[in-house]
Amino acid sequence: MDVATLAGLIAGIAFIITGIRLNGDIANFYDLPSIMITLGGTFAATLISYPLKTVGNVFKISRNAFFTKEDDPNEIIEKIINLANIARREGLLALEEAAHELDDDYLEKGILLIVDGTDPELVKNIMETELTFIEERHRQGQDLFRSMGASAPAFGMIGTLIGLINMLKSLDDPSTLGPGMAVALVTTFYGSVLANLFFNPTAEKLKYKSDQEILYKEILLEGILSIQAGENPRIIEEKLKAFLSPKYRKGGTEQQFDEGRMTIE
Repeated sequence: MDVATLAGLIAGIAFIITGIRLNGDIANFYDLPSIMITLGGTFAATLISYPLKTVGNVFKISRNAFFTKEDDPNEIIEKIINLANIARREGLLALEEAAHELDDDYLEKGILLIVDGTDPELVKNIMETELTFIEERHRQGQDLFRSMGASAPAFGMIGTLIGLINMLKSLDDPSTLGPGMAVALVTTFYGSVLANLFFNPTAEKLKYKSDQEILYKEILLEGILSIQAGENPRIIEEKLKAFLSPKYRKGGTEQQFDEGRMTIE
């Protein structure tokens, strides 16, 4: 489980509720029509923008922000070195049995390709193509949440306009103006909270995890090609560690990828 995502969501909700209770009544922020306009409108706009199957997977996609397992780059490099040692001692054909015991489909596919004697350039093209489409699938999930993050405030504003129109029609009764304005603004509140506390942050977390997974697979691809080229396991290890910061290569406790792409605490 991604503790940071869960902690951030809980903390955000807690701070908002606490802030409301310190200055008012939480019941003032409940309005069923506003909820229907904001959530219903956002869902409807998403249905128009994306295929039904993609929208139906929204909960499955959002789970990736909370429950996706983070791989340890040190373990990834260790897997490659173990395979390189087998290939060096027993030859590439000996990797077939080891490949079926791997828990990474991408790595297993690459190893089986080199066991079959596939041309190195073709192996690289096949694996890079798979990387491209993995990234594209991830991007669709990110875009869906960004779209919802854009729609929620817009429908919040629509709900506010509806409330204001209804309020202006009751100008003959001044006592209804204050409550009417409050209800109208609640819809904007819902849209802003949904967009800025859930939809947009979820899209960013999914992007982070996608970048992380793609980089891991780039390490695997480099290792696969190095094994096929018959390189020394020690050289392969140093080559793969080049993906990591000098501090991590020296065995530091913080593991940080180069180029500011990501940090693993």
